[in-house]
Amino acid sequence: MGKLLLAARLDVTESFRARWFLLYSAVFGGMVALLMIFGLTESRVMGFTGLSRLLVTYIQLSMAILPIFILISTVRSVASDREAGVFEYMLSLPVSLGAWYWGRFIGRFFAVFTPVFIAMALATAWGAASGLPIPWRHFFIYSALLLSLSVCFLGLGFLISTLARSSDVAQSAAFMLWLALLLFLDLILLGVMLQERVSPEIVIGISLLNPLQVFRTAAMALFDPQLVLLGPAAFTILDRMGANAYLAWACAYPALLGLAAAGIGFWRFRATDLV
Repeated sequence: MGKLLLAARLDVTESFRARWFLLYSAVFGGMVALLMIFGLTESRVMGFTGLSRLLVTYIQLSMAILPIFILISTVRSVASDREAGVFEYMLSLPVSLGAWYWGRFIGRFFAVFTPVFIAMALATAWGAASGLPIPWRHFFIYSALLLSLSVCFLGLGFLISTLARSSDVAQSAAFMLWLALLLFLDLILLGVMLQERVSPEIVIGISLLNPLQVFRTAAMALFDPQLVLLGPAAFTILDRMGANAYLAWACAYPALLGLAAAGIGFWRFRATDLV
């Protein structure tokens, strides 16, 4: 455990010194600042105003920015170390492969999740100082959703990084994965599969295997409990699962998918030649 924490601390220290982390933090911090400056808390959409409106917009923007930032910054973790010959130095130290790999995973999770959470927490603190009502339920569910999404794409990034033989290939694969998940959001997938006369339950079930779609629908359900914006597909989701069960699924599934991908990556990492 001590060696795992040391590996995590090393990755956190490296991340804090990296330029990508400064840009990453500036994007989320600046995004919240701009939403406040433009008076988003004073607008009203579907009955939501104040801090609830700001959080709704923040979570939607995070869905577009967070996955690609995590993938691009993470896929170089193992691939670039292999290219630089870091593994040869690492293997000369009394650190197990498991401690090194999972320590890097934990450290990178801390680095990618902290700026996102702090930006949202600062927005909540600003709302409390301004006398706005605090939607604590939304805040905690949004935090759980962001945590789950971070673990998901972090695990996918580590899996790609262990499979790719170079950092360039890893970055290209990460970008293609992100594009594929975007292309198979509900509208495109439903349109293509309904043309083939596939059962709606099967179509919706397949679409909910996409972690981006799961996150998007759960975030939508918080300010639109009847999922009116989703259309007829909402009836299948709500009738089969219910709103609370779906939110639990949305918080658990992406994280479990990411941990499974990281576990497969570790198996591949341990079973192959490191140099």
